[in-house]
Formats: sequence, C-alpha cells, structure tokens
Amino acid sequence: MKQFLMVYLKGVAMGASDVVPGVSGGTIAFITGIYERLINAIKSINGSNLKLFFTGHIKECWKNIDGTFLVCLIAGIATSFLSLAKLITWLIATYPTFVWAFFFGLIIASTLFIGKKVRWDWKTVTAFVLFAVLSFFITSPGNAPLNQNNALWYIFICGAVAICAMILPGISGSFILLLLGTYFYMMDAISSLHITVILVFLAGAVIGILSFANLLSWLFKHFEMLTLAALTGFMFGSLNKVWPWKETLTTYMDKHGVAAPLTQRNILPAMDSSLPVALLLIAVGIILVIGLEKVADRKNRAEA
Repeated sequence: MKQFLMVYLKGVAMGASDVVPGVSGGTIAFITGIYERLINAIKSINGSNLKLFFTGHIKECWKNIDGTFLVCLIAGIATSFLSLAKLITWLIATYPTFVWAFFFGLIIASTLFIGKKVRWDWKTVTAFVLFAVLSFFITSPGNAPLNQNNALWYIFICGAVAICAMILPGISGSFILLLLGTYFYMMDAISSLHITVILVFLAGAVIGILSFANLLSWLFKHFEMLTLAALTGFMFGSLNKVWPWKETLTTYMDKHGVAAPLTQRNILPAMDSSLPVALLLIAVGIILVIGLEKVADRKNRAEA
C-alpha cells in the first residue's frame, strides 16, 4: 500500500509540473526514479496484451502492463490537473519569479543527477551538445505562439504532440501547447470540465504516447548512454525557459481582460528584495532533488 501511495504522489508531482509551461513531467519522473519503468509500462500496452485482455486473461494482461503502477500514477496526474490547474496558473501569474526559481533549482540538480549516470566520451558529449542547443531554441521564451485553433482535429494533434514532450525530460508539454496556441484553451477546458474537448485531447495523447514510448524504449535498449546524454542535454537547454528573471516583450488579453505575457526575454536579476527569496527557492529545488536522490540510493542499497 505504501508503494502505491508513493507512486500516486509521484504522479501528483508530475501532473503539477506538466501544468507549468516550461517544466516537464518527464523531468519529475527522472528525478523520482520511475522514468524507465513508466516508458516500459506504456510500451507494454500493445496488441498482444490487449488480446489477452479481450480474451479473458485480464490478470496476466494487468501484470504485463504494470497496471497497478500505471493506474496509481495516472490517478496522481489527474488529481493535479483537476485540482492544481487553477492554483499553478495563478501562482505563475502572481509570483512568476519565485515559481520559475524553484523549478530552475529542480532542473539544475536533475541535470547533474542524470549526467552522473552517463559514460562520457566524444559521442555522448556530442549528443549532449546537439540536444542542449535544440532544447535551447525550442524553449526560447521569445518564441511566439501560433494562432489559436479550437477545432477538435487540431486539439487531437496538440494532444499527440504535447504528450510526447511531457515524457521528455526538459521539454514541457505545456510549453509546446503554448507554442501551438492551445495552452490557455485547454486550461480553461480542464477547469470548466469541457468533456468533449478533454476526451479529444486525451485520445490524441493516447495515440502519441503509445507510439513515442516504443521509440524511447528501443533507444534505451540499443543506445542507452547516447539516449541519457541526449535527455540530459534536453534538460540543460530547457534552463533557458525556466530562467526566473524575464522581461515581457509582448502581451495578450486573457479571458478576464487582464494583460498577460506572450513573448519574453531573459534578463539579469534586479538587486531588490525579491532576489534573496528567489535564490532561496533555487536552493530549495536543488536540495529537494539531492534529498530524493539520497532516499532512492538508501532504498536501493536496502533492497540489494
């Protein structure tokens, strides 16, 4: 029971991070040590296991797909989306520097944590640099979003694309939705329980994640070090997006008629009263990851 509760709480953390445009649920999965288990569980939802389910071998199917793990994790993610969507978006709007500072600390420590697992040579260094540069440009806060399109077919495509980003450490699914012009529309749909829109988005997400999980699983199996180096590069490059201090270049009017940032650029921090708080939150994020790493190491040694 304790194990299932921990998986549920990790799902809550993943869901909360996925709501933020700039932080990836995949990053949280990596930090908490469930990333490869998650990818393998998703990959296992295939034709042979579905056949077992529909022919009455439900118990065997459930074991093959790590069903209890997936249900607990999805329940945690759903809890965050339904209960924290409004809170997280309010915090981003009200205290953006402090929220970004906390996640900046998380991602710095996570990048170092994953980087320690890589056997560095010229191939892995090259993969790291290439994907760091790619992530840097994708996550640039100055990227302008596409015009919003609320057609259901477009929502389906957005679900398929965003879910792939959500399980990539360093690339935020929410930020991809922001670039595609549907982030705020989907936040409103979740907050107001617009069932049709949510179901269409989820259908796209299911198709996208099943396809992408198979690719990631194959990459881990055949090119583990290169894949880890690339994912580390993705996370390092994404620091560009979560840099806490930004200057707003253009704005848009939200549904309440309030001007909100649309495109921004990173700037140096101002020497004011908010700086010590932001630096403290960066430190808190770093310490949290270090603490999780030590707890995980202790648990692994105990099991060994």
